[in-house]
Amino acid sequence: MNKVFHFDAPRDRYLCDAAVVWCFDNRFQLGFAKFLKRLGIVNSDPIKVAGGAKCLSSPENEGEREFVLGQIRTSIRLHATKRVILMVHSDCGAYGGLDGGFGGDARVEAEHHETELRRAAEGLEKAIPDIEVQAYFVDFEGIWAVELSQEVGVFKP
Repeated sequence: MNKVFHFDAPRDRYLCDAAVVWCFDNRFQLGFAKFLKRLGIVNSDPIKVAGGAKCLSSPENEGEREFVLGQIRTSIRLHATKRVILMVHSDCGAYGGLDGGFGGDARVEAEHHETELRRAAEGLEKAIPDIEVQAYFVDFEGIWAVELSQEVGVFKP
């Protein structure tokens, strides 16, 4: 092997501020990374899959949900993670895109994604009861919080 790039990285294990389940669509990467920094998240375990939290709310097959839950459990085991951030975004190909999945209606899309995030949070809280869950919808103008209740499986209207 030939060394092609040098860098120094800390050898100490880290504690994870949040496992972040989000889509691999790179259009939102910069804005969402800045938002995570604003939340004080320095060390995250990113779990990037097509559709993000869709894998927990309406997966193509049960294996997708189990894979993501397994990644979250691994983050908890290895890095003492206590918080999971769920994200879905506008014009996501996994949902058919804004035009294909929602007829170009951004309001309908946002309402659908809010429901999806609540369903994902409820399923996550049932699978991993003592985890803190936050959920966000990202569009081309900003990031929108989905208000989840503190009680497991119960959501504020």
